[in-house]
Amino acid sequence: VQLQASGGGLVQAGASLRLSCAASGRAVRTISNNGMGWFRRAPGKEREFVSAISWRGEATIYADSVKGRFTVSRDYTKNTVYLQMNSLKPEDTAVYYCAAARGSLGSRSDSEYRYWGQGTQVTVSS
Repeated sequence: VQLQASGGGLVQAGASLRLSCAASGRAVRTISNNGMGWFRRAPGKEREFVSAISWRGEATIYADSVKGRFTVSRDYTKNTVYLQMNSLKPEDTAVYYCAAARGSLGSRSDSEYRYWGQGTQVTVSS
């Protein structure tokens, strides 16, 4: 199962980025029928939950730290999940990972995710 996150980069505080998580191969079926999540790991910190979306896309959840600034969505025609990040802050600097949940809903717990993609680096300068 292949999940590939992309879209990271170096931006200034207040800027926006859109991350993408594309599925290929057998992951295409997985990403269509399962919840998807975004996590991040900042230098020297534990991996933390950022956002998740259900398989239908009707239910989304966010970490308090990104609520109101980040928006998760999915495009079934492109087998892709997105994370639109606005009003970025230096504390958003991290490697961002997408993951496919074991079930149809997303979760805040990383133990509920079965497949993980490679991360994409987001760096926000002050």
